[in-house]
Amino acid sequence: MAHVVDRQAYLEAMLAAPRPGVSEIHAFYEHRIGHICTDPALMLMPWDDHLVHRGDGIFETMKFVDRKLYQLEPHMERMQRSCEAIYLTPPCSWDEIRGLVLDVARTGGRDMGMVRVLIGRGPGGFGIYPSECPEASLYVVSYDLHPKPESVYEKGVTAFKTSIPAKQSYLATIKSIDYLPNVLMKHEAEEKGYDFPFCFDGNGFLAEGATENVCMVSQDGKLVIPEFVNALAGTTMLRAVDLVKGEMSIVFRGISEGEILEAREVILVGTTGDAIPVVRFNGKPIHNVKPGPVARRLRELLRRDLQENGIVL
Repeated sequence: MAHVVDRQAYLEAMLAAPRPGVSEIHAFYEHRIGHICTDPALMLMPWDDHLVHRGDGIFETMKFVDRKLYQLEPHMERMQRSCEAIYLTPPCSWDEIRGLVLDVARTGGRDMGMVRVLIGRGPGGFGIYPSECPEASLYVVSYDLHPKPESVYEKGVTAFKTSIPAKQSYLATIKSIDYLPNVLMKHEAEEKGYDFPFCFDGNGFLAEGATENVCMVSQDGKLVIPEFVNALAGTTMLRAVDLVKGEMSIVFRGISEGEILEAREVILVGTTGDAIPVVRFNGKPIHNVKPGPVARRLRELLRRDLQENGIVL
C-alpha cells in the first residue's frame, strides 16, 4: 500500500517529483491563485477541473519572436468565439486576459517563445454537468518555441492521408481542448514515417493537418484553400491571405486527394512554422519535388508582418 502522509510530507514529495519538460517553462499564471510564477514545479492543475477529465474547455497558442508577440487580437477573437460556442464565460474580463498574456510573456524574460491560454469549465467535481463548476478556470503559460530548421524550408516535407477522419463541423470550428484526433493523426504519421498528416472529410475533400491549415497552388497559379467547414480557420492562414491577396488570386473550395498530386505547390500554414512546403504526398512527388515560390513568399510576408506589427514585450 502507498504511504499515507500529512500535508507537509505530501507537498515535499510533490515538489520533488520528476517533471519532464520543466526546463522549457518560462512563467505561468492560474486565476485561482492570482499570481504569476516562474517555478515550473508549482505549475499544477486541479484534478477535478472539467478541463482535465472532460476536455471541457478551449485554448489558444500564439508566439513571440525577438520579443514581439504575434497576432494577439485574432487569437483573442477566436478564443471569444470558442467560449461562446460552448457556453463558457471566463473568470475575468477579456481585457484582463489580454494583459495577462503580455505579462506572463514578459515575466518569462525570453526573446522567443510561445504563450498558451487555457480556459476551462473549472474545478467542482468529477461529473459531466457544467453546473458542477461555480467558476471557470484560466491558465496562461509561456514556454519554449522550437522553430523548424532551415532545411525544412529548403528541402520541403512529406505528408500523407491519415486514417483519422476530419472532425464534425461544429467541433472542427471550435478550438477546444480535446485534441485526441489531432494526437492520433501525429501518432500515425510517426508510425508510417511521414512528417505531417492530412485529414479528409466524409466527401473526400481535404480538411486540415493536425495543427496546421493546408493550401495549394493550382495549375493555373491560384492559391486554393479548403473551405473552413471541417477545419479550424487558422489565424496564420487568414493573415497570410490578407498579406498575399494583392499578388495572386485566392479561391476557397474543396480539394480532392487527386488534386494534391497535380498541384504546383502544397503548403502547410500555421503558428509555429509559418509556411512549410510539402514536396511529397503519400510517397509520391508533388510537381518538381522542390519548395516553390509561393511557400517562400508566404513565409517572407508572415515573418515581416511579425516584425512590423508584433506587440513589443
